[in-house]
Amino acid sequence: MSALEIADIVGIISFAISGFLIAVHHKLDILGIIITSFLTALGGGLIRDVISNKIPFIFTQNLPIILVTGTVVFAILFKLHKINDLEGKKAFVLSDTIGLISFSISGAILAINLDFNFFGVLLLALITAVGGGTIRDIIVNKVPAFLTSDFYGSMALIVASFIYVLDYLNELTFLTITVTFIFGVALRLLAFYEKWHLPKLG
Repeated sequence: MSALEIADIVGIISFAISGFLIAVHHKLDILGIIITSFLTALGGGLIRDVISNKIPFIFTQNLPIILVTGTVVFAILFKLHKINDLEGKKAFVLSDTIGLISFSISGAILAINLDFNFFGVLLLALITAVGGGTIRDIIVNKVPAFLTSDFYGSMALIVASFIYVLDYLNELTFLTITVTFIFGVALRLLAFYEKWHLPKLG
């Protein structure tokens, strides 16, 4: 299994959980929970594939559907919808962070495989990483997180830059990708809990 496939699987599961938790927090019904989980987990990858001129993988492979369905069933069986607000927030932040970094990596790797330039790598990684979360936030009537808070979109660009440089130096291996993933997750969590923000006007 390639690093791209692993990053996609980790991202799908993590974003499915974050979509589930947000849907429960906003008291959506079971259909709303399922739709939000699916769109959060698969939205970014779908947009990525369209931009890459590929048939979206969710239309040709069963694994993504199985992963999201299994994650939602798991979340219900283990009563993730009944955890308290503080635990729910921690679970959301962690799952959302893992999904963000995983999809940043998968988007960047796919762009490199398609011979995109540096700007293309950054843009595809960003879209892959924030696409599902943006759809999720719009569904629950929120301003998308990557536009407002917590180094969210910035993390996708930082991770994509690391992946691009590693490839340029011929050092893009499973080990260096794993180190980049760990670094990205740690930095995103640090940014969240330290309340780092980009400057705002006004």
